Amino acid sequence: MAVTELVIGALVRNELLLKSCRQWLREADRFRLEVIPLNPESLFDALQARWEDLDGVLIEQGALDRHGLDQLRTQGMLLPAVVLGDVTGEVDYHDAEVHLQADQLEQLPYNLDAAVLRFLERSQAKGRSPSPTELPQGSDQWRLSQRLEERIGFLGVFYKRDPRLFLRNLPTDERSELLASLERSYRDVLLSYFRDPPAANQAIESFVNTAFFCDLAITRAVEIHMKLIDGWSKQLALEGHKSDFLQDYRLALLDVMAHLCEMYRRSIPPESAGTGVRASAGTALAQQEESPS
Repeated sequence: MAVTELVIGALVRNELLLKSCRQWLREADRFRLEVIPLNPESLFDALQARWEDLDGVLIEQGALDRHGLDQLRTQGMLLPAVVLGDVTGEVDYHDAEVHLQADQLEQLPYNLDAAVLRFLERSQAKGRSPSPTELPQGSDQWRLSQRLEERIGFLGVFYKRDPRLFLRNLPTDERSELLASLERSYRDVLLSYFRDPPAANQAIESFVNTAFFCDLAITRAVEIHMKLIDGWSKQLALEGHKSDFLQDYRLALLDVMAHLCEMYRRSIPPESAGTGVRASAGTALAQQEESPS
């Protein structure tokens, strides 16, 4: 089955960041990056000129000021988006955006798929696409959602995850890099879990997006949790501190597992919710658990 290529507009000012994005999207071989000039006077014209070809955007945090982002929203210029920068719990562009730390770009292809999914889910709220009259005047979001659905099918990124990007199918070096990136993501979850819940929620979403699309085994997620907790426990012991409170972070693991299970639950097509499909999904999950990563 041919994999649909997605065209992603890059609103990225940092050249090193842009170079890294190109590298990881080139590895995925499913995305084509189009750089959008960040000249405030011509930004909207540049976006409009490419609008029919774009399937999503990368936005470097801070590359557009609040006024520029407000203008995009006001004019209904909304696209599936991955925001690159600190996970703060705040919304930069729209409520379907996905956040990814700049030191975790190994996960960029997976988060782009998640961004398209979230955008389509919002468009399909209450079981239907929004009509043009329900969006800001002049908005092309309705037409964009229709085009995305025609190209990949509603929730197509859920039902057609690219097996080439599954963790177990990656070359050894890429697999190691992705696992190290996932550990950094999970560390963000733990660091913010109790002190900054909104940021923790975004960090959980980032981790779970990649975990789902790379078909991470549940047992491997638990291993990542235990590795971090054990490391912190040993460090605290060396410094003469108690580590009993680290047991509370089991709540974070349960939260991550709940989010991941919900993604698998939603991955079953609504029209195929019969017993046979549920059984097949259960079998697939069991096989996924047994698969070596």
